[in-house]
Amino acid sequence: MAILFPIPPVAQPESVGIAGLCDAHGRAIVDLRLSVTDRCNYRCVYCRDEAEAGFGELKIEDYARLVRAFVSLGIEKVRLTGGEPLLRSGLLDLIREIAGMRTLHGRELEIALTTNGHLLETMAKPMKDVGLSRVTVSMDAVDPEVFARITRVPGSYERVLAGVRAAKDAGLEPVKINCVLLRGFNDDQIEKFGEFARKEGIILRFIEFMPLEEGRVWSPEVVVRECEIVERLGRVMPLVELPPNHSSETARRYGFADGVGEIGIIAPVSRPFCGHCSRIRLTSDGKLRTCLFSQTEHDIAGKMLRGATNDELRTYIRETVNTKEARHHIGEPGFLKPSRSMVHIGG
Repeated sequence: MAILFPIPPVAQPESVGIAGLCDAHGRAIVDLRLSVTDRCNYRCVYCRDEAEAGFGELKIEDYARLVRAFVSLGIEKVRLTGGEPLLRSGLLDLIREIAGMRTLHGRELEIALTTNGHLLETMAKPMKDVGLSRVTVSMDAVDPEVFARITRVPGSYERVLAGVRAAKDAGLEPVKINCVLLRGFNDDQIEKFGEFARKEGIILRFIEFMPLEEGRVWSPEVVVRECEIVERLGRVMPLVELPPNHSSETARRYGFADGVGEIGIIAPVSRPFCGHCSRIRLTSDGKLRTCLFSQTEHDIAGKMLRGATNDELRTYIRETVNTKEARHHIGEPGFLKPSRSMVHIGG
């Protein structure tokens, strides 16, 4: 495969120390969340206000170099996020470059992407063709009017639905849909989503609302908790709990009793999963974040742009991973929201 832009070579495995990344709490870090933009074409009520101000973006070749350093340290999954990543020019080039890293050390490397789906219909097949493994679509209602009220973009529901179906047709499976539930906004969609998952053949995941919005929407009363979601989905069809796919899985899995449809519930508020967190995050402007709720950022892009070698970048990554927090403190006295909202951290 041709290299699209010059990327300094990675040292041979024996000098990399490919035992993998591990934090001070003994957790293996194998999952990199890479935001390629904090721009978005939606203004979801649980995410951001009307402001457009952002933190900026790196060049595509800079992202590629940083991802290569992470992969050389044992990262097994790269998820491209935003903002809305399909807005980012050069995205196909970046996916192609990351796909070329699958042979670095002979290990599997999954490349996933989270999108709001608005531009997915025309992008699904090209992304699959250059190496994307699968896609997750953020979709917070199956009622077009509720969808428009949440996203504040009228008339976009049908485009997202077309994007979901195009992703399935392109082979970006299993296609997952993430729904963030807010009481009083879209909690009336739970049963409808259960029926939707069964009809469309997708994996549906409900996510408890976290205090990561730009405004001040979050409160404990707005959170729709896991126990309520399970009870209400059982009205569609009885649920059976499924075993996790892997030890660091964040969603508790359920299937409908007749075997049609799968539901996942990600419950960071009522059932935190910090003890087996496997993630590290890189913002669109090149800051490492060890947790969604970190109060500290680590400027790896600054080091790179000031001339750091590949070995120096790897050392910095290891040192940063070692500072990863034991857990978040949502709902505890003294809890502080992170310095950035979710759209500026990367989903």
